[in-house]
Amino acid sequence: QVQLVESGGGLVQAGDSLRLSCAASGFNFSRYGAAWFRQAPGKEREFVGSSAWRVPKTYYSDFAEGRFTVSRDNAKNTVYLQMNGLRPEDTAVYFCAATTFLVPMGRTRYDYWGQGTQVTVSP
Repeated sequence: QVQLVESGGGLVQAGDSLRLSCAASGFNFSRYGAAWFRQAPGKEREFVGSSAWRVPKTYYSDFAEGRFTVSRDNAKNTVYLQMNGLRPEDTAVYFCAATTFLVPMGRTRYDYWGQGTQVTVSP
């Protein structure tokens, strides 16, 4: 059974840091690109950042560049999202997704999705 399970969300204050985890199972995670998306209430889902599988490259949206870091541990079948300097506008449900495409970006087709984890940043 294929699963992506996010964890690590919660309520934090502005300026705090948080690390999200996404544990994969049921497929060969090391051959999939992994990405993080988020969706705030009333807004469309947006791409946060990703980690490619064939080469050690990461990609970020403009708002994440410099504050967020995506990393992966293939031995643990897990992808992480380290978020620093959190702002109230970062409040959203954060999802992880996996794709076989070589360059995992916002418009890439993703094969698997997690259920999401809530991140709330208070002023």
